[in-house]
Amino acid sequence: MATYYNPDDLKKFGKIAEFQPEFAEKFFSYYGAVFAEGALTAREKSLIALAVSHAVQCPYCIDAYTSDTLEKGCTEPEMMEAVHVAAAIRGGATLVHGVQMMNKVKELSM
Repeated sequence: MATYYNPDDLKKFGKIAEFQPEFAEKFFSYYGAVFAEGALTAREKSLIALAVSHAVQCPYCIDAYTSDTLEKGCTEPEMMEAVHVAAAIRGGATLVHGVQMMNKVKELSM
């Protein structure tokens, strides 16, 4: 195996039911419902999933949603923009927690 994450494992995702069928069934039912057309299109949901995949740094999800967004007609610039949105949110979330550090510094400096 060349990487810690084995790309072939993505194909085995459906087999998570092997050790706990009841919870897997509930998860896959929920997952399917979430990604169905609704207030957001399946295409929009796929772009969101691609961005979140990068934010949570899941290589399996990145592979899956890169393929899915392409299949749904997303362009490379749209996909990269979604990744940049995730990066901006993740960066902002890190920075806003700096306020907690600043509060603590001020508290300890008094």
